[in-house]
Amino acid sequence: MSYAVIKTGGKQYRVMAGEVLRVELLNAEVDSTVQFDQVLLVGEGESITVGAPLVAGATVSAKVRAHGRADKIRIVKFRRRKHYKRTQGHRQHYTEIEITGINA
Repeated sequence: MSYAVIKTGGKQYRVMAGEVLRVELLNAEVDSTVQFDQVLLVGEGESITVGAPLVAGATVSAKVRAHGRADKIRIVKFRRRKHYKRTQGHRQHYTEIEITGINA
């Protein structure tokens, strides 16, 4: 099984073919194909290719499955005995993708 480490949305993900994961919102239509060219590492079995900083010519292709919003998180600011309490909520947008291939 080959795997790769890609960078998208300011985060790094270890991906394998057939894997489904949620990444930061991408500007792509549902059922379209996206290419990730920022590949930091490619591994297959015992052989590992590490980029400096990127692996030259390596790409990861994925299919966009859905767009959505994550569960709400609560942000609370509170000062005891001061009559101060602020609450705020946040729902992060995401794109669900399925990895279709790793080209190294």
